[in-house]
Amino acid sequence: METGSGSVSITRDRAEALLERPVLRRQALFVVLTFVGMVAGLFGSWFDAPPWFVWGNYAVAYVFGGWYGLKESIKSLRKPAVEIDLLMILAAVGALIIGAPFEGAMLLFLFSLSGVLEEYAIGRSRTAIRSLIEMRPESAQVLSDGEEVTVSIDDVEVGDVFVVRPGDRLPLDGVVESGESTVDQSSLTGESVPVSKEPGDEVFGGTINETGSLEVRVTRKAQESAISRLIHMVEEAQEKQAPTQQLIDRYEQPYVLSVFAMTAVAIALPLLVLGHTFEPTFYRAMTLMVAASPCAVIISTPAAVLSAISAGGRQGVLFKGGEHIETAGNVDAVAFDKTGTLTEGNTRLTDVSTLGHTSGSSDALTDDELLSVAAAVQSRSEHHLAEATVEAADERSLDIPTATEFQAVVGKGVHARVDERTIHIGNPRYFDTVVDGPIEGIDAGLDAVREQESRGKTSVLVVSESDEERRVLGWLAFTDTIREDAAETIERLRERGVEQIVMLTGDNERVAEYIAGELGIDEVYSELLPEEKVDHIEALQAEYEAVAMVGDGVNDAPALATADISIGMGGAGTDVALETADIVLMSDKLGRLPYAFALSRETRKTLYINFSIAFGAIAIMIIAILTAGIPLPVAVVGHEGSTVLVSLIGLRLLGFDG
Repeated sequence: METGSGSVSITRDRAEALLERPVLRRQALFVVLTFVGMVAGLFGSWFDAPPWFVWGNYAVAYVFGGWYGLKESIKSLRKPAVEIDLLMILAAVGALIIGAPFEGAMLLFLFSLSGVLEEYAIGRSRTAIRSLIEMRPESAQVLSDGEEVTVSIDDVEVGDVFVVRPGDRLPLDGVVESGESTVDQSSLTGESVPVSKEPGDEVFGGTINETGSLEVRVTRKAQESAISRLIHMVEEAQEKQAPTQQLIDRYEQPYVLSVFAMTAVAIALPLLVLGHTFEPTFYRAMTLMVAASPCAVIISTPAAVLSAISAGGRQGVLFKGGEHIETAGNVDAVAFDKTGTLTEGNTRLTDVSTLGHTSGSSDALTDDELLSVAAAVQSRSEHHLAEATVEAADERSLDIPTATEFQAVVGKGVHARVDERTIHIGNPRYFDTVVDGPIEGIDAGLDAVREQESRGKTSVLVVSESDEERRVLGWLAFTDTIREDAAETIERLRERGVEQIVMLTGDNERVAEYIAGELGIDEVYSELLPEEKVDHIEALQAEYEAVAMVGDGVNDAPALATADISIGMGGAGTDVALETADIVLMSDKLGRLPYAFALSRETRKTLYINFSIAFGAIAIMIIAILTAGIPLPVAVVGHEGSTVLVSLIGLRLLGFDG
């Protein structure tokens, strides 16, 4: 039985993973042989069978029952270190020395049986992730000169086009070139409802094409696909130990040594001081050694944590380490970014308005001309408002002039040279702090911006500057749809014990207050620069036990790094979210957040239950041995029974659905 830290190390190589099943079968066979030898030896002694028969069967029980434990003991002694396996081997040998071979064989049988059950339990917690490997086809039907050619996915290059038919699994990540269909993405994102796909939509390897044929252009090689990254991330997560596990591993060695010391005292004190006889003294000492062994304590944490990681993965929630599962259970304050988190992030331009006073002047513009000039400047920016501006200009088929000398002021605005003049686009703070001097029409422009903001829209001014004269050309207004599940998510978070919910956004105050009012958020902080979000996270940390930050993993990187738990949105298609966040909501569904916190709390609850059982069993058995003198078989059953019980309790988390 491998109960030390090595027993729960996670296989990252696929070949090793495939070898585990035969090893488990061999361990199970050894358990059967141990049981047969133990029972045959017992019945042989009852019915006066020849000594060679009795001792031959007990030898079979000892050899096969102690095989793996002895291997692990020798391996650990070479480090040098001592582990629980050595305690069990010595206790069994001790029972043999005092003429109790059945008790020793029973100890080895239950010890090896619990080892097989624990490995099975831990293996079940890994199965959900390993099965992802099998979900990815080994080949793809690639179009070459108009014909389909079967190509290994490792040989498919970015830019190649493959064909997938109804019922087929997609082999690689890509963008739909032609065709329409629905795709079952549950294996990757946890979404139960198939997602419609049409040209331009992103699709992921390992998902199932349902209704129509698709031609897909590859965007990532096989080893870089979303499903490959998910497998890699979860394997890494399973290797990262939870704080409780780290604490147990730290004290395992001293604890085992103290059990040896206690056993030595239990032998020496009665013999040398109290004058007791050897056999009952040694028997009681071996019983104490078995009872005090911390097998159940050591297996408690990995059995629960690995099961929780696998359960989360099946629901589209990726925990990137056991420590994050434990920490998430303490979260009592959550900070949300707005755009792309509480809202859909599909910002649309809704209003283009020119300022009336410009009619007849050299700066007089139509709405389309204003949009064209604004798009010229915004085409150089990566901001979501800029993307919406350029997209709107493209939809109207406008000619976009060339912009030069582009500069951006983070959180405020941008400017560039267009047609021999400087065009400024920004929020009111931009014109308060960046642009020097008077601006004609600024009051009317600001009034228009405030009116748009009162409707829950984000609005920016467009100002022209030439020959030191500045005038408002007009303004643009944008809107972003609140996520359908945002309000329900916040309500469920409160039900699950989150005390404070805040919104941190770079958007203007009116829009932020409008969104917060719609969702029932406690506090809202608007017009924040990235470093100012960090200040608010630190203020929350001073007041609450654990603070979570939910964002897109890009603009909110400093705040995400500062929070106790960082949560990224949309990991299936977002490299940054996978890399930066502690927890990733793979399906881009905000409604998975309460599930993540609930799973964490259930895991913590399971750990408390397991530790109560493990330590309680040790305490009860030691007291019973010292006061009532319970026999070794009872201690063996109590010890191994508690070990198996905590393994099975941890395994229950595999079925947790929130």
